[in-house]
Amino acid sequence: MVMDINEIRRYLPHRYPFLLVDRVLEIQENRILAIKNVTANEPFFTGHFPHNPVMPGVLIVEAIAQAAALLSCKNADFVPNEETVFLFAGIDKVRFKRQVVPGDQLLFDASMLQSKRGIYKYRGLATVDGELAVEAEFMCVFRAKP
Repeated sequence: MVMDINEIRRYLPHRYPFLLVDRVLEIQENRILAIKNVTANEPFFTGHFPHNPVMPGVLIVEAIAQAAALLSCKNADFVPNEETVFLFAGIDKVRFKRQVVPGDQLLFDASMLQSKRGIYKYRGLATVDGELAVEAEFMCVFRAKP
């Protein structure tokens, strides 16, 4: 299964400049592969850092979580609406292994480790050209908006 940006926008409430998944390459029962093309005109590069642009690691973790949210939604056959939101509940074991710079293509590989009472636990990797950039374990939860 492949999801283009139009289908991704159906499932994620994020919009430019915070929508960080460009395409889903594959979805299996407990795993998703997705990509983000990192371009020189990303707004965060103007300040991080002007003469040596590096994608902030926290945004890479956010992007992995967005891919994981797509996995959970597709597996549950659930389309979020204005009344619901998918939020971080915890982030563990984060390691930053490689800088991500303009021109890189991030490949996100997220696997669901556990789902219990609306809390989802994942392991996620972000790689560039087969080289590990970021790895993390994290939990997310679906909640009604206040």
